[in-house]
Amino acid sequence: MEPPVRLASTGTIIHGVSVGEVLGVSTLADARLIAGESGLGRIVQRLNVMEVPDILAWVKPHELLLTTGYPLRNTPQSLGRLVADLDERGLAALAIKLGRYVDELPGEMAEQADRLGFPLILLPNDVGFDDILNQVLTDILNRQAAELARAEEAHRALVQVVLAGGGLGEVTAEVAQLLDVSVAAVDGSGVVLAAAGPGDHVAVLRESISREGPPRGGPRGGPHPDGPPRAAPGRARSFASVPVLAGGHHHGRIVAYSPSGTIRDSDVGILERAATVAALVVTRQEAVNAVESKYRADFLRDVLTGRAGAAERVTARARAFGWDLSRRVTVLVAELDPDGDERSAQDRLVACWTAAMRRHDPRGAVAGFSHEVVAVVDASIDAARLAKDAASAFADVPPATFSTGTSRPSPGAETLPEAYSQALKAARVGRQLHGPGAVAHFDQLGVYRLLSLVNDTDELHAFVRETLGPLASDDDAENADLRRTLQVLLETNLNVAETARRLHFHYNTLRYRIGKLERLLGNFTDDPHLRLNLTLALHVLRMRGI
Repeated sequence: MEPPVRLASTGTIIHGVSVGEVLGVSTLADARLIAGESGLGRIVQRLNVMEVPDILAWVKPHELLLTTGYPLRNTPQSLGRLVADLDERGLAALAIKLGRYVDELPGEMAEQADRLGFPLILLPNDVGFDDILNQVLTDILNRQAAELARAEEAHRALVQVVLAGGGLGEVTAEVAQLLDVSVAAVDGSGVVLAAAGPGDHVAVLRESISREGPPRGGPRGGPHPDGPPRAAPGRARSFASVPVLAGGHHHGRIVAYSPSGTIRDSDVGILERAATVAALVVTRQEAVNAVESKYRADFLRDVLTGRAGAAERVTARARAFGWDLSRRVTVLVAELDPDGDERSAQDRLVACWTAAMRRHDPRGAVAGFSHEVVAVVDASIDAARLAKDAASAFADVPPATFSTGTSRPSPGAETLPEAYSQALKAARVGRQLHGPGAVAHFDQLGVYRLLSLVNDTDELHAFVRETLGPLASDDDAENADLRRTLQVLLETNLNVAETARRLHFHYNTLRYRIGKLERLLGNFTDDPHLRLNLTLALHVLRMRGI
């Protein structure tokens, strides 16, 4: 089995014939390659004749340059620099007749040609340039016509696959048959979605894709600057890879493998057509997935808000999605933290949670709502570990973060609305208490759990205003500062020395502040009931917005 190699990303396809193929035409049967053998794969697209001194200003890339050496007859020293000048301009090769104007080529010229892989060809004296021009140009045109016809045939076959409703499996099978190679469709994460060809060849292809990993190109899928080198134009290769692009997004690659190393540029052109068809298949599937995802989300939202009907009906419909809601489950709610509340971040959040759910509980339900992701998992699953798994994948795309809330275990579908409410409150209270990225369980919220169960938020806010008076508002900076002093006093159980240390106040300054607080709020240092009310009011303020 051939060892895996790095996959060469392809660039622009160059149509023409190689220098090696040019040497095979009948008019050049007696021609001899004298240097630059490693460049026989260079592509010839046109021919030119050098019989004027300033030919360098007129040459073009991929030309086969023919000459008798007439422009160089009086300056043989120019031959030493000629190869480098022609190679720099992208020429394919130089073919020269000796004996009439130039008797021999200097050794330096041949050495430079070998070093640069620039073919030097010695032409027979009895062959006319017009014969070479006619035959090689005819071969180039015939080759291009044949490649276009083959590409058009492949295009019709691939389009028919899409029109018949085929997927990536059918696309790869069609390409494998057209090119007699092994083919794989790979997503943006380097996962093989479909493959076709002989089993042992596909195994080599999969191993090479695994070693190569996800594509490192830019948004349009071009080769990364540090990526593998491209194969020389016109030279056959064992591997080829082309990007699958749709709507400006990179959706993966079409990769081909030939153990005999017969993949040529014309084959890569067909791979690029296959990538276009694969992009149609991918976008079609994404549209279907979007509709199905919305349907799943709508159904789960109805379940969690108690509008989905009887438990038996909910269980049966959930089973059609592959969900098991009849067992003992836990509800998790993941909400984007405010700084990351954007559409693209929400889409990534759904994708990360969906992938994490597949690994932890394949029968669990997961769906994305407008501002949150909700998951219903087996109660035996470690919810914190699941949330950490999703957060680890989401961390690859900073700066967005999310907070997660977990409900109490729910014995069945009929109690899921209550569990959803618990998880939602846990997510929001957890963020308020612990900051962005928090993971909170409803039963671990302490007094905040009790406060979150009060449905009349207006009554809670009225309690805060009545208890804290002017300290309930942030309109006055001094009042906000006094409220902070009060909070630390209550946290230290009225330990004046500890409070002064935490707030970096002088002892007498803190005594003055305590006196001011008691004038505003009452004698809380001697009244435990007032202290309890003040503590609860401060807790409600911390839950502002919940």
